[in-house]
Amino acid sequence: MTKQTKLTTLKKEQIEKDLKNLKGWKTDYSSIKKIFKTKGFPQTMGLTTAICALCQQHDHHPDYLTLKYSEVEVSFSTHSVKGISRKDFEIARDIETLKF
Repeated sequence: MTKQTKLTTLKKEQIEKDLKNLKGWKTDYSSIKKIFKTKGFPQTMGLTTAICALCQQHDHHPDYLTLKYSEVEVSFSTHSVKGISRKDFEIARDIETLKF
């Protein structure tokens, strides 16, 4: 997404449509989130580090990133539009490409 692109809050219908392309992601219509299961703590830390690197690349950071022994939960929204924007789906798609 270019810096010139104006972000807007996505409508409920668009959120539902976009979620169909992201396995396991859910919404409460204020954010999108997913719980990733891992094989253990080393994989959890690897996934967390990879997510953090992507967030820096996108200049878009999670609302929260929660770690457990074999689980990572991540949630995104766009604070500047007070809801879910294209930026949230862009980073979710990139996270889905990670191997862990």
